[in-house]
Amino acid sequence: MALKPGRKLQPSRSRRPQIFKNPKAAFALALIFMDALLVALIIAYVPYTKIDWDAYMSQVTGFLGGERDYTNLKGDTGPLVYPAGFLYIYSAIRFITGGEVYPAQILFGILYIINLSIVIFIYVKTEVLPWWALILLSLSKRVHSIFVLRLFNDCFAMTLLHAALATILYQKWHLGLILFSGAVSIKMNVLLYAPPLLLLMLKAMNIYGVISALACAALVQILAGLPFLVSHPIAYISRAFNLGRVFIHFWSVNFKFIPEPVFVSKQFAISLLIAHLGLLATFAHYKWCRHEGRLFKFLHSKVTSALSSSSSSGLKILKEEHIMTTLFAGNFIGIVCARSLHYQFYSWYVLLLHYQFYSWYFYSLPYLLWKTHFPTSLRLILFVGVEFCWNVYPSNNYSSALLLCLHLLILWGLWSAQSEYPYVEEKLSTRKKEK
Repeated sequence: MALKPGRKLQPSRSRRPQIFKNPKAAFALALIFMDALLVALIIAYVPYTKIDWDAYMSQVTGFLGGERDYTNLKGDTGPLVYPAGFLYIYSAIRFITGGEVYPAQILFGILYIINLSIVIFIYVKTEVLPWWALILLSLSKRVHSIFVLRLFNDCFAMTLLHAALATILYQKWHLGLILFSGAVSIKMNVLLYAPPLLLLMLKAMNIYGVISALACAALVQILAGLPFLVSHPIAYISRAFNLGRVFIHFWSVNFKFIPEPVFVSKQFAISLLIAHLGLLATFAHYKWCRHEGRLFKFLHSKVTSALSSSSSSGLKILKEEHIMTTLFAGNFIGIVCARSLHYQFYSWYVLLLHYQFYSWYFYSLPYLLWKTHFPTSLRLILFVGVEFCWNVYPSNNYSSALLLCLHLLILWGLWSAQSEYPYVEEKLSTRKKEK
């Protein structure tokens, strides 16, 4: 039909960019832009805090000089205790920045925005939070400091981890395991995600798919550590994957109220390890495998299908919300049972946590809070309370006891929440599923 004279053709609404049709996505882009400005201001006006940078550069210098014995790679703060991926990352940073702090801060600022973008993508895709609550992801003073004022290796490990989680949302398990293993090669704290991740792989793939995905992850570790494994294997494994490190009681954030003789005792560490494993088993049995007939029935079915050589058995597409709920909750259980949340982060695998690793579960906090049945006001109070405890420096008996209570309350909220059905479809599917 011809247009009448003088009448202008109106643009079709369907031609608008898809982003403007999704208020949450538009708000997310605005949030990323505003946080980028904030990061730029922090770099420009807030003094850098010298902690580990010189030690990192000393360790990298030794590596670039040809040293392959981990016992000889040291810095101002002590010997190198991270896997080989750390050396490759910081060697690249040294090459780009010349070892100077200011250009490194700019690089870490860009990394912060990349990491934030990945995390926001995960939140938008899972649709657990209301759009306005995404701003919580940008409100942590401590996390901003970790990235652009401390330049810790946690930042790269965390970004790779979140990239792995985003990949897994698309059921790309092999690629997700490769990225996950890459994160472990930078800092082994990522292993807190390993138990729930293994359970999800067993749900999504048959046993042969799980084995091949684990083989990909193992191959990453072998290739990363190869220069050291062929020359000084014992030194590399004992230093890079040290399971017995113990930090100082004074710096504890969550168990400062525990008397020091108890805190440093082996019995206390073993008790927390038992609690960690028990909580993981309990959540797996009653929450994560509820719709499969509980954990033991589910594992029995997987073993039976493997023995029967059924190549298609168990190939299912998991819901995105179930994937993230299981992974975030499993990691949080490890946080609750860590002997010491220092201002870095270490799990029971290394027997305690250190201060700056608040970042290892900060990005999951809003998600976990909105998975509880708590009213919004209580969710916000818990979020602010946790952030407050992490900004008390040094921690004291009251702040550490408060943090533990907040953690336990969040854990109870997750336990009492309703379990979602885990599968997109009940029938076997191979169209979107990675075999």
